[in-house]
Amino acid sequence: MIHVTTTCPDMEIAQDLASAVVQARLAACGTIVPGVKSVFHWQGRVEVEEEVSLTLKTRADHVQTVVEMLQERHPYDLPVITWEEVTSTADAEAWLREETGGD
Repeated sequence: MIHVTTTCPDMEIAQDLASAVVQARLAACGTIVPGVKSVFHWQGRVEVEEEVSLTLKTRADHVQTVVEMLQERHPYDLPVITWEEVTSTADAEAWLREETGGD
């Protein structure tokens, strides 16, 4: 299982992105966490913004397509998109494969 994570400016954007990826069967689930505070450098200044975190549960062979889809649809000039492999239960792995067209 791979978790692909990004931040969004609001719930509506996060829900739209999650829905698009899940409907395309590229992720089994999107988890949205509101109220994330981000502190970052941007254009020579330190910015502090409230954002919404979005994590998509996918398979390794879908990561590149998920990232490309997020980049195309994301409203930020530079959306930071990260991914990491996570360990899960056999049942959760089977669910992920079933929901994303895996064998």
